[in-house]
Amino acid sequence: MSTKTFTCTLQVRWGDSDRLGHVNNTRFVEYLQEGRVQFLNAVFGGPGVEPAERPSGSGGAGVRGATVVRKLTTDFLHPILDDSGPLSIELWITRVGTTSYGVRHVVTDRDGTVCAEAEALMVAFDLATSTSRPLDEHERGLLGEYLHVE
Repeated sequence: MSTKTFTCTLQVRWGDSDRLGHVNNTRFVEYLQEGRVQFLNAVFGGPGVEPAERPSGSGGAGVRGATVVRKLTTDFLHPILDDSGPLSIELWITRVGTTSYGVRHVVTDRDGTVCAEAEALMVAFDLATSTSRPLDEHERGLLGEYLHVE
C-alpha cells in the first residue's frame, strides 16, 4: 500500500477576511473544496491534466464520473489571517468503499501551523439516475495510491 499525499498551495484572498480580521469559517470550506478539486483533477484527470493511466474509452460514469460530498466534518484549530498565506493543503484517502471514499484534509499556514483538519465523505454519483454508483476498479486503484490507514 502506498502512502502518497497530495499537496497544493492556495493564497489567502483579500475578500476572505471577516469583520473580526480573520478568515471566515465559510472560506475554510472553500479552501478545502479548492484543494479537493485540485487533488481529484490530478488523480482522475481534469481540465489541462492527464492522469497517468486512463483506460481507453473511460469517462462518463467511469474514471471521470461525478462525485458528490455526502458529509464534511471540519475542526477549526487556528485562525487564518490575511498574512497567513500561502496556505498548504495536504490531502489523502482514509478509506475506499463500494460507492464512497474518505478524504482527509490538513490546512497549514506559511509558518507550518495547522489551522484546520477536515474529513469529507465522497460518493460516486451517476448523473443520469441521480443515485450513487459503484466505484470501478480503475478508480479504486487510483484512490488506493493515496490510501493511508489511520
